[in-house]
Amino acid sequence: MADQEYLALYRKYRPVDFDDVRGRDAIVRTLKNQIISGRIGHSYLFCGTRGTGKTTIARIFARAVNCENQRDGNPCGECPTCRAILADANLNVTELDAASNNSVDDIRAIVEQVEYSPTQGKYRVFIIDEVHMLSNAAFNALLKTLEEPPSYAIFILATTEPNKLPVTILSRCQRYDFGRLSTGIIEGRLREVAQMESLEIEDKAFRYIAGAADGSLRDGLSLLDQCNAFNYGSGLLTYDRTLEILGAVDARVFGDLYRSIHEGDVTKALSVLDEILLQGRELMQFVTDFTWYLRNLMLLKASEQTAGSLDISADNLQEMIKEARMSDMEEIMRCIRVFSALPDLIRYSPNRRILTEMTIIRACRSAMDDGAEGEEMLPLEKIKNRVREMENRVYNNERSIDRLEKEGPGPAAAGAFSGGIRDDRSAAGDGGTPEAPPASPAVKQELPPALPEEIKKIVENWSKYASQAPPGSRRIALTRARLSLGDQGQLIIIFDKEYGNPYLYQRRDKDEASRSRVDEDRRELQAFLQNKTGRAIEIEYRVLDRGRRITDNYVDLLSLVDSGMIRMDIETED
Repeated sequence: MADQEYLALYRKYRPVDFDDVRGRDAIVRTLKNQIISGRIGHSYLFCGTRGTGKTTIARIFARAVNCENQRDGNPCGECPTCRAILADANLNVTELDAASNNSVDDIRAIVEQVEYSPTQGKYRVFIIDEVHMLSNAAFNALLKTLEEPPSYAIFILATTEPNKLPVTILSRCQRYDFGRLSTGIIEGRLREVAQMESLEIEDKAFRYIAGAADGSLRDGLSLLDQCNAFNYGSGLLTYDRTLEILGAVDARVFGDLYRSIHEGDVTKALSVLDEILLQGRELMQFVTDFTWYLRNLMLLKASEQTAGSLDISADNLQEMIKEARMSDMEEIMRCIRVFSALPDLIRYSPNRRILTEMTIIRACRSAMDDGAEGEEMLPLEKIKNRVREMENRVYNNERSIDRLEKEGPGPAAAGAFSGGIRDDRSAAGDGGTPEAPPASPAVKQELPPALPEEIKKIVENWSKYASQAPPGSRRIALTRARLSLGDQGQLIIIFDKEYGNPYLYQRRDKDEASRSRVDEDRRELQAFLQNKTGRAIEIEYRVLDRGRRITDNYVDLLSLVDSGMIRMDIETED
């Protein structure tokens, strides 16, 4: 049995002055300057997650403002006031845990104490921890005192959820945000404590404990204490023993699981899960760590330059870079969505393993969605087909609306064709209803027997090529144009007369300038498409007469793509 009472490491090595605080340089500098200059506020709000130093700094501040022998804003720790506050024997410092003392009566007791001036020292300091737990009545009771306290009263409110505080409280306090500490800062402090405790620990174990602390130095010291107790009398604390006591999994296992998912190997992926569970690992911790592993993989895929900011050991980094290179961003993000939803499902479920296995199987099948219903995902090819179909519908609707606006709803407009003008006089002379001219026979929409590869590539990627075409070729007109194949294998670009290239509407045999401009545009477009396909392209411009459909005279290659008769292989940009 130990000769003296044992203190947990986070209590034993709690900072006793500002200089001993890690990772809070800006906050410490501000508070020290206030103490040195005598410009001390009457109310402070310390916000941040658990174990980040809120209460510790509040206690140091309470001693510093009352210290009889301040040293550059630090408490001396030797005067009677400092020793009394350290021993919780000074009436000038009052701490209240609002999580269990949140009633209006508890706050009224604090308000009554404010009326009495300090018996020793200059200030009475009231530290209210977890202040967001106070009731509305308690906040109202505190409000007036917080607004106009006596000159000797200082309130320090600490909370992990500042969003739950009334605005009237927030506006009366100086706010200091305690963010999560970096892994490097936590690791450095753990090494200092281990050295003072004469503990032998592997570097990888230090790094893992610091990462598992999740930005909380107190949690990091608690985990170190736990690992040391497990390893007591065994010498060096290794990385593997650290994983064993914390129920964690080595990053190499995550790599095996992800590669199995990437390859769609359900059997191998489930065997990895079996191995993890047989080792007694905690399932929730495994899911959380694997999701974080996927996050690191996503950042590496986005840019390998982010490697320096990731908490990844050098021996695992190269493997993760290889995995990032073999994957695409869409696949990684899909896995993150799938596994991010898993913790909420298994937290209160008696069938955690089944839900985890279902999630792994879903991730292995790229056609499965991450939604709760497990509906199938639309492949990228189908999505592009649907987008093209909707664009064509919008285009056709715009044409119909514009045609009606120009021609009007009357029967004369309905029967007008550019191929010939109906003789209304003969119909009117007979006193009968004018007959519409017979429609031209439509060209059967069949796939050409030998569609050149370069033409096929242009058709499949026409929307992108048209929007990137040289400015002189009139991009808007090209976007609305249709494509067909000539008898000599040339690409025919068909413009609608209402939306086409205005130079094509001139009488080219009489307007030499217009004809020259059209030929120049056509040559620029030919060069552009040749650069895209790697082959020479012959282009011919044609104009579709008003009222005619493209299928009356041509095979519409774009509609064949939409119907699936031409397999799409659309280019995508990285």
